[in-house]
Parts: sequence; C-alpha cells; structure tokens
Amino acid sequence: MNRSAKAISIRGRVIGVSIAAALGGFLFGFDTAVINGAVDALAGAFDLGVGLKGFAVSSALIGCAVGAWFAGPVANRYGRVPTMIAAAVLFLVSAIGSGLAFGVIDLIVWRIVGGFGVGAASVIAPAYIAEVSPARVRGRLGSLQQLAIVTGIFVALLSDAMLANVAGGAAEPLWGLDAWRWMFIAEAIPALVYGIMSLRLPESPRYLVARGKMEQAAEVLTGVTGEIDVDGKIREITGTLNIERKESLSDLRGSRLGLKPIVWVGILLSVFQQFVGINVIFYYSTTLWRSVGFDESDALTITVITSVTNIVVTIVAILLVDRVGRRVMLLVGSVGMTVTLALMAVAFSFGTMDAAGEVVLAAPWSTVALVCANAFVVFFGATWGPLVWVLLGEMFPNSIRAGALAVAAAAQWVANFFISTTFPAFAEIGLTFAYGFYAFFALLSFFFVYFRVAETKGRELESMTDDAIVERRRRATRS
Repeated sequence: MNRSAKAISIRGRVIGVSIAAALGGFLFGFDTAVINGAVDALAGAFDLGVGLKGFAVSSALIGCAVGAWFAGPVANRYGRVPTMIAAAVLFLVSAIGSGLAFGVIDLIVWRIVGGFGVGAASVIAPAYIAEVSPARVRGRLGSLQQLAIVTGIFVALLSDAMLANVAGGAAEPLWGLDAWRWMFIAEAIPALVYGIMSLRLPESPRYLVARGKMEQAAEVLTGVTGEIDVDGKIREITGTLNIERKESLSDLRGSRLGLKPIVWVGILLSVFQQFVGINVIFYYSTTLWRSVGFDESDALTITVITSVTNIVVTIVAILLVDRVGRRVMLLVGSVGMTVTLALMAVAFSFGTMDAAGEVVLAAPWSTVALVCANAFVVFFGATWGPLVWVLLGEMFPNSIRAGALAVAAAAQWVANFFISTTFPAFAEIGLTFAYGFYAFFALLSFFFVYFRVAETKGRELESMTDDAIVERRRRATRS
C-alpha cells in the first residue's frame, strides 16, 4: 500500500472509531430530549403538579451527575471501552423501564438509571476521542460528540412527533400502550447499536500505556492514529503519566480554592454552557411554541426543525474549529447568545395570560420570540455546544484527564439539573425573568472566556500542563 493510500485508510479508521465512540453522545442527546414530547402526556397520566412535573423532566440529570462523577475512576480502572459498554446497558434498561413505568416514582427511578449512562457517556466519549485523535484534526473529531448529541436530540424529537401523530396525541393509545410510552422504549434500538459497536472499538492507547500494555498501545497508535514515531510517542505518554502515576480525585487538588486552576476552568465552562438555558429549549420547547400560538402537532414540528438547525450549525462548527480556534468561536457565541436571549426576555414582557393561566404572545412579539429562540440555538450550536466538549476532552493534563473531565461533566449535569428543574418556577415568576437570567449568564460567559480560557488548537495532549495552559492564557489575554 502506498503512502497516500495508507494515509487515507488510517484517516478512515480514526474517523470510524470516533463516530462509534460518539454514539454515546447520540444516546446522551436522545435520552435527555425524549422527555420533550412525553412530558405533558405523562403529567396528565400521573396527575403531576408543576413541581413534580419539573422533577420528572430533570430527574435523569441526577443520574447524569453521579454517572459522570464515577465514570473517570471506572474508566481508569477498567478501561474506556468497558465503560462505554456499561453505559449502553444502562441506556437499554432505562428505555424499557421508563416505557413500562407503573407510576411517577418508578419512572423517575428508570430515568435516573438512564442518567447514569448519559453521565458516563458524557465523560468517556470526549476523553476517548481526544486520546485516539491526531492533534491536527482533534477539534473536528472531538466535535463529533456534539454532532452526535444534537442528532440524538433530533431523532428523539422526530420519533416523538411521529408517534404522537400516528396515535393522534402523545396521551393516546398506540399498539397497546400510550404513545408517550413508546417514545421512551424507542431508545432501546440505538442503545443496542451502541453496545455492539463499542465491543469492536480498540482501547485508548494512553490507557494501555498506563497499564503497561505497550505492544497493544503501539498497535493502536500505528493502526488508528497513524503515528510514525511510535516509540517516541509512547515515551512521551509515559513521561506525562509518570508525573502522577496513580490517579485519584485527590490529584485534582491545588493550593488555591481546593482544586487546580485548570479543573476550575473546566467546571466553569460546563456551568456556563448550561446556565445560558439551552436545555430549556429542548426540554420545554413544545410548551414554549404552544405559548406563541401553535397547537401540539405544530409545536412538535417546530421543535424538530429547531433540532435540524442545531445539527447544521454543529457541522459548521466542525469545519471551523481547527481553523479558527476555540477561543474566538466561544467569544462570538457568547455575544450572539446574550443578544438573542435578551430579545426573548423583552418579547415575553408583552405576553398575556390565557384562561388556562399560560403565557400567550401576540404578533409581532410572537415572531420575535420564534426567531430569537432559533437564532439562540444557532449561536449555541455553532460555538458553546461542541467547543466545550472539545475543550474538556483535550485541555487537561494526561495524568488527571479522566478524573478532571469527570468532575467538570458532573458539574455540567448539576447545572443542567438546576436550570431544568427551576424553569417551571421561573416561568411562574415570568418568562421575562427566566430568559433575562439566561442572558445575564451568557454575558458573563464572554468575560470568563476572554480572561480565563486558553487556546488549545493544534497542541498535542502531552503538552497540556497546568503551567503551560496558564501561561498560554496570560499571553492570549495580553494580545
């Protein structure tokens, strides 16, 4: 095989491996968004009030935080691939259990079980992809995680809409069960696919080196990443791992604020990604569009269109991330999200209450809300959506990557839980307050990125150290 053909073959393998790993992101998106089309129907079926309805929606996020927290230590002990397989099993069990739930209590339990899988996938997929990807294309391949997430959201919302339309409504019977139950059960199919594909993935070379399996690591580096100087790369990986040979959560501790500065940067990136309120759009968008004058069927259709938009702009991000860089794209995204969320807050200040006590917008403010919500998705999907996962997968030193990513991802799920649980209460205060709150944190995210986030474009993972990243951030802010 000539050099050109070999390069193409290796490129195909690393892309294929990354796509297979990113299927965890697909299930991540599917599991978190499937509740969108089912929430009103299950609230009626189980006679849920506002508080319990919000908790039923966000309960999976408790499991997500726990799954993310433990995924790092589990992946370090048993390997990246076994962790993915375990996540697939959790997705499968949750899908069937949620669809056959007898009441709200066991529904919440099954949603939390699925959350364990989501949390684990949210940690292991970006870490694994970063560890098998060449530096020159790591941003693009890392962005596949977000593309998989938004594709999972799209498929979940599309299947919700199709099942509701076939049944005549999410609460109507279909094939012996209510349609909303089939919405959950549908997740069993991608869960099985993810589990089967995970069985065929090679283990991370950095995990293999850490376990002393040098021959296997060399095979992966040669056959998947296309490394030419395999012995040199193994020595480089070994050198970074030997700094702190036995990783534990105590390795994340620093002299200030309890944790190393780079871990705090990862935590705050995760928190800001959620505090701009993106998941309010995907968890409650059907309710949102009904407030601007659409019926249930049309609201589900618009939600699907919004998720397609999210996919398109994520592809744009994949094409740009290794050319433009992470920092610039995040800064642009922060500005766009601040403006669109602020305009949504203004629009809902002109809302009125209908007989059912729900906010209703009349023209032209209904149009403003519709356009701004979709523009917000565009800015988020092209920047903060994929790039936070790229950064979390690559910004930490080898010696603490899995543990630091686990902590950052757990923080993300805690933030997600807070935002998702509080939205019904925020909406009771007023949608102007809710979207004003998200706009405020979008604005803060701009200053956080400008002063605290370093550029990592084109850098080898072995060059990621606390001192190097801090110095790079200082140079970036001075320029």
